[in-house]
Amino acid sequence: MKKIAIIGSTGSIGTQTLDVVRANNDIKVAAIAAGSNVELLVQQAKEFRPDIVGIWSEDKACVLREALSEFDIRIVSGMEGLIEIARMEGVDVLVTAIVGMIGIRPTIEAIETGKDIALANKETLVTAGHIIMPLAREKGVKILPVDSEHSAIFQCIHGETDNKISRLLVTASGGPFRGKDRSFLENVTVEDALKHPNWSMGRKITIDSATLVNKGLEVIEAKWLFDVEPENIEVVVQPQSIIHSMVEFEDGSIKAQLGTPDMKLPIQYALYYPERRYLAGDRLDFKALSGIIIDTPDMETFKGLAFAYESIKIGGSMPTVFNAANEKAVALFLDKKIKFLQIYDIIDACMKNHEVVDNPSLDEILQTEQWVYTFIDAYISKGV
Repeated sequence: MKKIAIIGSTGSIGTQTLDVVRANNDIKVAAIAAGSNVELLVQQAKEFRPDIVGIWSEDKACVLREALSEFDIRIVSGMEGLIEIARMEGVDVLVTAIVGMIGIRPTIEAIETGKDIALANKETLVTAGHIIMPLAREKGVKILPVDSEHSAIFQCIHGETDNKISRLLVTASGGPFRGKDRSFLENVTVEDALKHPNWSMGRKITIDSATLVNKGLEVIEAKWLFDVEPENIEVVVQPQSIIHSMVEFEDGSIKAQLGTPDMKLPIQYALYYPERRYLAGDRLDFKALSGIIIDTPDMETFKGLAFAYESIKIGGSMPTVFNAANEKAVALFLDKKIKFLQIYDIIDACMKNHEVVDNPSLDEILQTEQWVYTFIDAYISKGV
């Protein structure tokens, strides 16, 4: 019986992870945690009977204690609660499905205690890859990517230990606004941006897909996961989301991982790696395909990808600035306080005004995040 803990159990990745658990009979969910969705967290706790349930606010933890009083479940809250979950004895894999830089400390704690990481928290590697990857190697811990693109690359390089990678080809759907220009994007609504053509994802990551920031974050993650320089990581648009990513080796051979757009596949692969198991769902019907479209991303219109390449080229604390500025800007857009294109303006302003810290410590990463949030508050207050 494999034991897992999930931080972010009520989000898109978290709920689909629990779907995978339901479909198998040899995974024990030892702990779950969420940000604020008490109702769903209670339902999950009653179904899976974890030893620990965590939530961010202590007030909501009190609600949880009352709702789960008949069960032998420990309720925890805040960062201390996440760290307690991350350090639980007997847990084999920590699924980091939480959104935001809040996921960094629990990931480090889990690695320190020898747990493998099923990684769905982009911010962990984007901002702290220089800390996480050496630590994982030191502790002999596997970082198992859950993002479909990184899982695809991970699957393609399985068994290729001694073969040199020439390029990574990370695919993008292009999002809901593929082919549109800046004049079209001037007045798009939150509802428009949330209509992803292929994937069912959380609100934040869906907006990131529309801006191509998500693909930029994936480029930075890929650098750390696979030890490939950004100039050897290329983004290609594949709007059907059939090719999930590709790897080119030095002999010119390219391996691709294909499948229907179903996040349960990379989740299950991470949980059972290197074993493959039956997964219910649609299969690709090649007879029904009229062709596989490949296109080039428009980085002039969708600046998120260009900003990502710039941030990782500069290095140091700049990827943290890129990530935190986008996180705050997307939240403002989802709250309908700024327009879509202002997401780019905010990221640009933050990157231009930041003094880079080389090789930042975890504390310096978190200080940079706070600098970004303070800068954006002042930027918005000026009505820019």
